[in-house]
Amino acid sequence: MKIFSTSFLLPALLLVSATSFAQRAKKIHFKSILIDTHNDIPTTAIDKGVSFDQQLKHKTHSDLQRMKEGGVDAQFFSIWCDGNMKNPYGWANREIDTVLAWTNRNPTAMMQAFTTADIAGAARQKKLAVLFGVEGGHMIENDLNKLDALYKRGVRYMTVTWNNSTPWATSALDEASAGGALNSEGKKGLTDFGKQIIKRMNELGMLVDLSHVGEQTFWDAITTTTKPVLVSHSCVYTLCPHRRNLKDDQIKALAKNGGVIHLNFYSGFLDPLFEARSDAFASKHKTEMDSMLKINPEPYFMQVYLFEKYPDEVKGLRPPLSLLLDHLDYIVKLVGVDYVGLGSDFDGVNSLPAGLDGVQDFPKVTEELVKRGYSKKDIRKILGGNFLRVFAANEK
Repeated sequence: MKIFSTSFLLPALLLVSATSFAQRAKKIHFKSILIDTHNDIPTTAIDKGVSFDQQLKHKTHSDLQRMKEGGVDAQFFSIWCDGNMKNPYGWANREIDTVLAWTNRNPTAMMQAFTTADIAGAARQKKLAVLFGVEGGHMIENDLNKLDALYKRGVRYMTVTWNNSTPWATSALDEASAGGALNSEGKKGLTDFGKQIIKRMNELGMLVDLSHVGEQTFWDAITTTTKPVLVSHSCVYTLCPHRRNLKDDQIKALAKNGGVIHLNFYSGFLDPLFEARSDAFASKHKTEMDSMLKINPEPYFMQVYLFEKYPDEVKGLRPPLSLLLDHLDYIVKLVGVDYVGLGSDFDGVNSLPAGLDGVQDFPKVTEELVKRGYSKKDIRKILGGNFLRVFAANEK
């Protein structure tokens, strides 16, 4: 008779348990419809002179092959420019043209989607469903006709503001900053024209996206809309008090509205200590950053360059993946599992949690959900089901 020490059995049991979690998670992940509501690869590809249908590992967070590896079924490609862009509507159409060129070159792997039915059809054909979200109301240039035209091209959500305010809506950055811009009526929030835009989006079936907006704009929009809203890439303010995140009363109001908040993977929206680590990194490379700022006055893009230049240092800045799941757990405990999804912000951020290096790593999120005890039904809601419910409600 052999007697086995528990010191030998425990590691073996842990290994079996980990393997079981991974196998179950993989099965759930690839049998679910995964919808990511925010990816900035159009801007990144144009900036770097690359194409989404090339192999771009170590160059970007995203490419077509890695989206397949990650089990992404539907992707909202972010159509974006900052508030200084001349003719932002023209730029929006250029980015849409770029994504459609990728789609048309790969008809067996990609298809444009306009409806919930299209997303389901693409999944059945094992094609990536291509959808568009305009990130910033400034891109319609204060013109409802341009809003209509973007809808016809396939835009299915518009983020009411980016960091810059418009004459008809104030952003989170401006509302939180002393001396930040006000709307054309000299106030925070939506003007009458801003409310008209929200109503027109409801009529079209274009989702109202409240990421990036100021608190007053959020409340004005939530009381104006007649359809469930989207928050495409934000996190929880209580866990990480950043102006881009939602406070508890906002999350409760969103749930009452029937909307959904899709969690951003950016380190700075997940980890309240990240900003201090990032600032220390910037201080260490201050001389180099200052010289580059003379060429490009936007600090964020200079920091992206430095993050790419010093990857070994940057590794120590990244928070654990568990923080992303903590934000998800918080929302579920606060309002329920029906109001949360994933909006990665891949290719739009300079730091991600450890283990999330690109779109190929989406299955790791599902594995963590399994480990935390989420059921198959609830995981399917988080990965895409909750969004499909909101999208369908806007289509009606």
